[in-house]
Amino acid sequence: MSDLFWLTDAEMARLEPYFPKSHGKPRVDDRRVLSGIIFINRNGLRWRDAPVAYGPHKTLYNRWKRWSDKGIFALMMAGLAAEHGEEKTVIIDATYLKAHSTATSLGVKKKGRGRLIGRTKGGMNTKLHAICDSQGRPLNLFVTAGQVSDYIGARALLSSLPDVDWLLGDRGYDADWFREAWKDKGIRACIPGRKQRNNAVRYDKRRYKRRNRIEIMFGRLKDWRRVATRYDRCPKVFLSAIALAALVIYWL
Repeated sequence: MSDLFWLTDAEMARLEPYFPKSHGKPRVDDRRVLSGIIFINRNGLRWRDAPVAYGPHKTLYNRWKRWSDKGIFALMMAGLAAEHGEEKTVIIDATYLKAHSTATSLGVKKKGRGRLIGRTKGGMNTKLHAICDSQGRPLNLFVTAGQVSDYIGARALLSSLPDVDWLLGDRGYDADWFREAWKDKGIRACIPGRKQRNNAVRYDKRRYKRRNRIEIMFGRLKDWRRVATRYDRCPKVFLSAIALAALVIYWL
């Protein structure tokens, strides 16, 4: 079937260094299984609805769950993104991802902790925090519950910033401690001030226009239906879906 997705030889060669070692029985065809996993995530299908060309759906699901629990897909994305070569500008932002009822059902484990789903004005959501380079390619991803502020995600991403000259962000990141943190790293912040500030903040408006590249990146990630709508209860598995989309769209 021509509409099915298949990884190429070159793409498999880039991914293979991140595959975990096989213990005991050899794994079934990696190309077929990974191509099927990508197809399911991109189209938002149930695992049982996987096309027969990808083999048994249980094999696809078991590989997806096992490698997600081990963080393999996030490791692939981080490893290939490390080759970014960005030296000038990075952009930071966050976006909401709607949680489906299957992800929020049966209550939240451990009396509300651990699932990273929170109630916002738009309903039950997870928030994706991201840093991308000047070309709009994701460098680092982090998820929190929907009601968590942008500062929390930014603080978590702070240590992973590459050595660049500029950081672009919207008003949601306007805080004195935040600006000082970047300044200590030798990074200049291009962030407009909040309207309630007593003293206006000067920023490079022409440079700030480039911030739309991270919005475009979010839009492309949300083209993958299992990213735009969260079906997975486990946040580690959901982050794997986001990392896989970023990997295929930008880094393969």
